[in-house]
Amino acid sequence: MKRATIYDVARLAGVSHQTVTRYLNGFEGIRPTTREKVQAALDELNYRPNGAARWLRSRQSNRIGILAHRMELSGPGRIVAGATTAARTRGYVLDIASMNGEDGESVDEALNVIMEHQIAGVFATAQTHVVRAAIESRGLDIPIAMDSAEGLSSTSLNPRALPGRLAAEHLAELGHRRVAYVSGPPVWIAANQRRQGFVEVAAERGLQVVWEYEGDWSAGSGYRAAAELPAEATAVALANDSMAIGLIYGLAERGIRVPDEVSVIGMDDAPESRFHLPPLSTIRLDFEGEGAYLMNMLIAKIEGGDIGEVPRYHLPELVARGSTAVAQPADASR
Repeated sequence: MKRATIYDVARLAGVSHQTVTRYLNGFEGIRPTTREKVQAALDELNYRPNGAARWLRSRQSNRIGILAHRMELSGPGRIVAGATTAARTRGYVLDIASMNGEDGESVDEALNVIMEHQIAGVFATAQTHVVRAAIESRGLDIPIAMDSAEGLSSTSLNPRALPGRLAAEHLAELGHRRVAYVSGPPVWIAANQRRQGFVEVAAERGLQVVWEYEGDWSAGSGYRAAAELPAEATAVALANDSMAIGLIYGLAERGIRVPDEVSVIGMDDAPESRFHLPPLSTIRLDFEGEGAYLMNMLIAKIEGGDIGEVPRYHLPELVARGSTAVAQPADASR
């Protein structure tokens, strides 16, 4: 059976082939009814982008190398998932190399693995400065995607600090005045910037950060933090949901009730967070959208497309659930 082309899709949908191309490239400025017609035609014709044909025309590989760090964590794993979906839709094949983003030699080794193949570009989940420095030092002459901050909706604030800012704002609105914070490893860019945002708003809103703890993103480190949480803290913000869930378990072992005695808020909105008891208040991050944005940016660079047409992804937002509550009057007045 003959493979469907974008011209076949355009005829069936009753649109131009340029409209089909824009739809496949993720352009958002297409009317909903038109999008529905194009998608229906794609499904009916079982259209698949022809990466081999593109390579024959341009001598450009349809393979992209991904450097992946800590994919077992919710955030990095969901970023790669979003990137993978976007690449598949555009007809690209991915070569994924695992690395330790805190070790420059590991990053170099992963780069060596993917550079052995004919790749069109490099996609890096660059959670640490180590990854960025290792890639930049190589002076690669192919397109690279690492920094997705410019893909967020416009804001006058540092978008990477927004999760911490939103968490502090939420606790302040609930009347908490003595708060604690559990950060991720300082080598991680996100860990530093989330803490920065939290501390800034705490100072702005008159909150006293009475205690801080350095975690490692794991539930185990949150559990260990619970053993040291001082009694004066009426609320705790943690840099991810896994640590928050571990902290709540550790507090329960100490006989401390959440949120009756201590409010707890995480960050990321991991899929399991709303099924915890109590359901975890958190800051939702659009990781899948971030991965898709980075991948579509990379492909735009590879194909010489218009970077300005790459769809942006969503700003972080508060998801208030059962693990945070209004501070008790005695606590709010302290």
